[in-house]
Amino acid sequence: MTKLTLATHPHLLGFDQIERLAERAAKGAEGYPPYNIEHHAPDGFTITLAVAGFAESDLTVALENRQLTISGRQPESAEDRVFLHRGIAARAFQRSFVLADGVEVGAARLENGLLSISLQRRPQQSVVQTIPISRN
Repeated sequence: MTKLTLATHPHLLGFDQIERLAERAAKGAEGYPPYNIEHHAPDGFTITLAVAGFAESDLTVALENRQLTISGRQPESAEDRVFLHRGIAARAFQRSFVLADGVEVGAARLENGLLSISLQRRPQQSVVQTIPISRN
């Protein structure tokens, strides 16, 4: 017996890319840096990442094919520094979020060690199209 998935259901045509989107989203699921996602009624969102120690120039926010990618890389620190304890993470990171159709990325703001990225869902216009039937 064949198992039906969302991408193979006979009434959902053209949704095979959803499995690929889920795989892409899972790749960016590591635990660093921690983040929050807030909903602002009716159609706004804010993603906030804790990026203490990262300067604006150390961070990159990019959008490609509905995938929002936030990455950070700090320059090498001076070799003459000797840490007795190093509890503040300074490692490079990349965190990805797959955005739905109609979600647009607004401003990105770095304040007090928190990187906030605003998102807005734009209403999709309903389009009704009549398809002509022809004879062969």
